[in-house]
Amino acid sequence: MLPCYVLLDLETTGSNPVHDRITEVAAMRIEQGHVVAKWSSLIHSEQRIPPFIQRLTGIDDSMLADAPTFGAVLPELLALLDGAVLVAHNVRFDHGFLKQAAAREGVDLRVKMLCTVRLSRKLYPQARGHGLDAIMRRHGLHTTARHRAMGDVELLHAWLGIAEAELGASAVQAAAQDLLRGSASVPPQLDTPIDDIPETPGVYLFYGEGEIPLYIGKSVRLRQRVLSHFQADHRAAREMRLAQDVRRVEWRETAGEFGALLLEARLVKTLQPLLNRQLRRERQLCTWRLADAPDARPLLTLARGDAFDPLQFPHLYGTYRSRRQAIESLRALAQRHALCPQALGLESGKGRCFAQQIGQCKGLCCGLETAERHHLRLQMALAAERLQAWPFAGPVGLREHDAQRARTDIHVFDQWRHLGTVRTEAELADLLEGRRDDATGGFDLDLYRLLLGRLCGAKGPPPGLMQLSRVPWRD
Repeated sequence: MLPCYVLLDLETTGSNPVHDRITEVAAMRIEQGHVVAKWSSLIHSEQRIPPFIQRLTGIDDSMLADAPTFGAVLPELLALLDGAVLVAHNVRFDHGFLKQAAAREGVDLRVKMLCTVRLSRKLYPQARGHGLDAIMRRHGLHTTARHRAMGDVELLHAWLGIAEAELGASAVQAAAQDLLRGSASVPPQLDTPIDDIPETPGVYLFYGEGEIPLYIGKSVRLRQRVLSHFQADHRAAREMRLAQDVRRVEWRETAGEFGALLLEARLVKTLQPLLNRQLRRERQLCTWRLADAPDARPLLTLARGDAFDPLQFPHLYGTYRSRRQAIESLRALAQRHALCPQALGLESGKGRCFAQQIGQCKGLCCGLETAERHHLRLQMALAAERLQAWPFAGPVGLREHDAQRARTDIHVFDQWRHLGTVRTEAELADLLEGRRDDATGGFDLDLYRLLLGRLCGAKGPPPGLMQLSRVPWRD
């Protein structure tokens, strides 16, 4: 198949290479079509083997009591792998465990890889299954040591011999070389050809068996970013889960990075992917509304939902993901600036508040400070938290252009809302005339922060900013 390769299989305590450990390793080195070395060893896992793993492999804790550690067998394993291609069924699983185990011993394992699941798909595209059990049924293979490391290695060796007999050694070799030139790190179950993914800015969506995305991300180079998820699976549990569960990848191109940021935020909130922790829809978002009258009680009221009207932003302070966070923040502010908790609505009762009694309130509650002065100090204390009014007379467009693809996107905003992204003058005119209603609803904290940095940065307006004619306000 290849001039020099090592067929390898591992048994482990679980599926996560970061937390789980190797319990058995087997390797067979083949040079120029001849087996030149066979080796296997149980490995002391230094953790208990779960019962279902014991039932699957037949390996229990007592069998590993006197087994060597991975560090003890690592030199022998490295000698077998020296100058060879690592070949395994779902090679990324085995490579991930080897990489982590070697790293714990201070060794950076670097080896070329070939996945026999992908090789089976390439050699037998008409077959329905490509797992080891499916291969056994397809070719009439049998073993008494299934799910033991050397037993599975010998099955792979037997299958490769059958494939060469059925299809010809040159065909198997050509398929293996083609996979080596491609991407052996790609999950074997992935149906989407990696070469189809463009190296352009945009958003990618990972899907498993269901219709809800597993994960949504953005990049200025889509293919490279998608591949980076698969190459990092041995380092992070989330990347490992993605690599194990992903079945297809979808993507949507944009003209630039800013458009990808906008699209990612919108898709995450709309589709609610399972593994995205950021950019989720804010259902409990709240803010403080300041009363105009200095003698109003309370001076601050908590507002949610529709209160996030950009026209009211000069009276709104702070954005909080929960009522508890808002109150904790206000308590800290009152303490720092010696404000009266009673006037702020943080404490009930009349007369001297508790904070005044311990010297942390300047005495609005007992006549030692005027309401006007306290109101002014409150405004000054809140100034850094005040939501910023829309800084333009009307809607604006932000133009992104990709000269290489001759693509231009214009992102249109008004009152901190994303009204839409257009690519032609006709679409822009349609949007501005109000015939298109694809604005993303109410206030969006992530979009607000993104636009603050992009449109209102310290360096002035960004390149490509366009002042547009007024868009009638529509909900």
